[in-house]
Order: sequence, then structure tokens, then C-alpha cells
Amino acid sequence: MSDLTTNKILGAGLATALVLAGLWIVVPMFFQKTPPAKPGYLIAVAPDLAGGAAAAPDVPPDWGTVLPAADVAAGEAKTAVCKSCHSFDPSGPNNIGPGLYGVVGRKPGSHPGFAYSAAMIALGAKQPIWDYEHLYELMKGPQIFLPGTKMTFIGLKSPQDRINVIAYLHSLGSSLPIPAPNPKATAPAATATAASAAGASAPKGATPTPAPVANKPGAPA
Repeated sequence: MSDLTTNKILGAGLATALVLAGLWIVVPMFFQKTPPAKPGYLIAVAPDLAGGAAAAPDVPPDWGTVLPAADVAAGEAKTAVCKSCHSFDPSGPNNIGPGLYGVVGRKPGSHPGFAYSAAMIALGAKQPIWDYEHLYELMKGPQIFLPGTKMTFIGLKSPQDRINVIAYLHSLGSSLPIPAPNPKATAPAATATAASAAGASAPKGATPTPAPVANKPGAPA
């Protein structure tokens, strides 16, 4: 091979190397992205310095007032999702969960033939019956009310839905009477709600007017 041929081969190789090196440096310059100073997806939320209205406390209602006015048919409709695990038949058969006919007024963890969790058995040892308040709290969130329960239902977040379901369950052979109305039982919740609403509507910097408190019997006026 002559010197001229060798030089041509070396020149071609050197030229190829230079082209590749140039591409390695130049091409990324066209595609390089500089991150923006402020991300386009960032949403700035101003802090609520004035304070918003607090959520009304979810406390058990006055059962003597709400149960007679509850929508039993709506409560039965809400239990459609429960029927995959529970029976509402008077014969009381067990399914994945215990039969619920007559559950209002029944001792927790006592339905014959059902293998209850240790948590439910422990509840039955200290709570004599399923009363309205305990059913109300159980339906809100079974696993929060009773950690360790087998019940995986997420719960009913609407207080009215729970009231309607309890009214329906009460119609299924309940042994627990509906108490006489006692509007004073819900007075603390109503007072707290009114105070929160007054604080939310007051101008910034103003001091909310406290809700009036009724005098107790025998207390000086």
C-alpha cells in the first residue's frame, strides 16, 4: 500500500472523528431545555388568615326528634350495599356478616352462630345493647369506631343517611323503644355551629359576638 493511500485512509478516519465530535457537542445545544424560573403547574394558594367557618360537629342527634321523622324507605334503600354481607330476614341467617334483623337493642357480638372478631366480643362485654348512639358511630366508620372489626364497610358519611338506616333497622323487630324528644340534647352542637357561622361572617379584625347562653334553672338572671 502506497503512502498516498495510507494518508487518504487516515484523513478519512480523522474527518469522520471530527464530524462525530461536532455532532456530540452541537446537537444537544438544540435540544437542551432550561427549567423555568417558576413552574407552570404551581398554584399559589393564599393562606386563610381570616379563618373559615368550622365544620359542624357530627354528634348524635336527639333520637326522640329525628327517628319519628326519618325516611324509613330511604334507609332501606341505603342498605342495598349491605345485603352482600348481611341478611335482614326475620329468620336471621348469617352470611359474611351476622343477620341484622332485630339488631337494634341486641347485645353486640351475640347473634347465634356467627364467629365475631375479638374486638366485637370485647365491645359486647362492656356495652349491653346496640343502642342508637353506638349504631350511629359504627355506621360512620366501622374500623375507626371499632379497630379490629371484620367489617370492611367504609361507612356512611351523611348523618341523615345513618339516621334513616337506623330508623329502618328499628322497624325490623327492634326491642329498643324510641325515647321522648329532648331538644336540649342537641343544644351544644347547635350553639357551636351558630358561633362558627358568626365568626365566618364577621369582618376581618372584628371580634365575633358570642352566642347567647340560656340561663340554667335556678341560676341568677
